[in-house]
Amino acid sequence: MEEKGEEEGVAGGFHRTAKRLRTEKEADVSELEEGEEEEEAEASADEEDEGRNVERSRSRRIGGKDSVEDSHRIPPSPVVHVRGLCDAVVEADLVEALEKFGKICYVMMMPFKRQALVEFDSMESAERCVTCGAREAIYIADQQAFFNFSTSQRITRPTNADDPSSRNKVLLLSIQNPLYPITTDVLYTVCNPVGNVLRIVIFKRNGIQAMVEFESVEDAQKAKLALNGADIYSGCCTLKIEYARPNRLNVVRNDNTSWDYTKPFLLHRDRGKGRQRQAILGEHPSNGYGPHCPLLPLPANSRYRRSHEQAQEMISYPPLLPKTFSSSTSSSSMLGSSSVAMVSGLNPTKTNCSHIFNLFCLYGNVEKVKFMKSVPGTALVEMGDEYAVDRAVTHLNSIKVFGKKLNVCVSKQQAVIPSQMFELADGSSSYQDFSLTRNNRFNSTHSSRNIIQPPAAVLHFYNAPPTLSQHQLLKLCSEHDVPTFTKFKVFDAKTSSKTLSGLLEFSSKTEAVEALTVLNHHQIRIPSSSSPFTLKLCFSTSSHL
Repeated sequence: MEEKGEEEGVAGGFHRTAKRLRTEKEADVSELEEGEEEEEAEASADEEDEGRNVERSRSRRIGGKDSVEDSHRIPPSPVVHVRGLCDAVVEADLVEALEKFGKICYVMMMPFKRQALVEFDSMESAERCVTCGAREAIYIADQQAFFNFSTSQRITRPTNADDPSSRNKVLLLSIQNPLYPITTDVLYTVCNPVGNVLRIVIFKRNGIQAMVEFESVEDAQKAKLALNGADIYSGCCTLKIEYARPNRLNVVRNDNTSWDYTKPFLLHRDRGKGRQRQAILGEHPSNGYGPHCPLLPLPANSRYRRSHEQAQEMISYPPLLPKTFSSSTSSSSMLGSSSVAMVSGLNPTKTNCSHIFNLFCLYGNVEKVKFMKSVPGTALVEMGDEYAVDRAVTHLNSIKVFGKKLNVCVSKQQAVIPSQMFELADGSSSYQDFSLTRNNRFNSTHSSRNIIQPPAAVLHFYNAPPTLSQHQLLKLCSEHDVPTFTKFKVFDAKTSSKTLSGLLEFSSKTEAVEALTVLNHHQIRIPSSSSPFTLKLCFSTSSHL
């Protein structure tokens, strides 16, 4: 059967995307999510600069010295905008440093901007904070921070339940930039040291989110305070925590995506008939009996550990078995999700299987691509494992390609079957198998060199002919009807190097994505070589040239 867009939930129907926290007057300058379609907005823009620009333009119209001076002043507000935070700052650090000025009602973290909004219970408390910050240095997590009034009078909460007085003990965790797998083991290890965890449910539609049910409201409040804005792993897997709507989770099985720690005998449900793949690590160490064992116990001096909790011994796993999967093995005994992604919103007249491969191969090996005949503009992409799908969903969902916004989510299909093949608009087949191509980048000895990057306006090119020039690249873009780059840079190559590499900067992220989708793995022939050079592209870590 063809893929449907709906997924079944295990949290009582509350599998919905968390709303981004925004202030009521700052919707246009709040933090942009990855893949957001407003290319002209600057990712580093902050609300205070916007407020100042409005005031400056007003001062130009009015004229006069006094009006210029007032242009730098934002009217007092109970909400304070905090800048200059270090990467490691969490909600608890802000509360600890600023509660001396008055009671804090709400904190909104913007971890990728190193900023935050803090709402006090009164105007006087906020004024004390801003005045003190202007007069003397205030340090948060050993780094000086800067304060000003926000242009809003209140931080808009994401849900009606986002209030500690609602007595809600379930938290909604959104994992931003999840470069590594997020499982129930990982979240239990992170959350249980702060408060007793009863149940966890992970769902993957628009990114990776989870609901964690604690034993009490107090435990949930402590966890939100201690973990909101923290990174699970260094520099990635950042936690954005809100109060969830449901007050209890319904878990139907214990596996990588859901676990009920009050029911240790709740084993995996039989997935029905089908081939079963050998599990590399065998059964989970807890084996469904007795207390659950966290994967990586927190250090004894961890800031997220409860003070009375003793550090646990590290778990000894059995040695890894050789990767000898026979023909009778199948797709997801070890992994609790699907290795197939569903992509909708594709431009059916401009997109083919190779274009999808060129884009998705940046986040994991691509095995097969199949366009769905019954749903135009929709395709299934079978990848090497579920973690590759997670990365693709995280970085490619909501990006624009050929004038259309993509929707990338985890499919309920466990494999892509070559059926109902037809001809696409460009004459190519609606199904293609990429399992044997050498252009997959995650199955070689150099796979560790792959840097997972979100789409950006700067592309890194490599494996190009040593004689390739800027003019030739511009001509290549023109011939394939893709946007041309605005800046070009070639890396200094060693004398022994047989290829060329460098950077290409485009006017926008959307233009760079389209160029990569078409030109990645394009073969370039030169007279002095008998075999062609396969031009390889990826998103660069550089923001500009």
